[in-house]
Amino acid sequence: MTGKEARLLACVALVVLLLLVETTAPSGQAHAINCGGACSYRCSKSSRPNLCRRACNTCCRRCGCVPPGTAGNEDVCPCYAHMTTHNGRHKCP
Repeated sequence: MTGKEARLLACVALVVLLLLVETTAPSGQAHAINCGGACSYRCSKSSRPNLCRRACNTCCRRCGCVPPGTAGNEDVCPCYAHMTTHNGRHKCP
């Protein structure tokens, strides 16, 4: 095997390895979420939408997910569900 073939083989192996790592990453980390859009929908029925969106965006940035719907479904995003304020209350709407 010549030096040129060895470099080509190494490059191909590196590309395959990178593809494997990306496809086996957890679903929350494989792609970015649009926190603004997800939180606008999540807070659309809130009595205090600005406060709700601010808290939701903080939670979304930290967790990388927002549960579907306007309320509940927190089992889909455990990080979001378990985040609390300094007083021990649920932070995320």
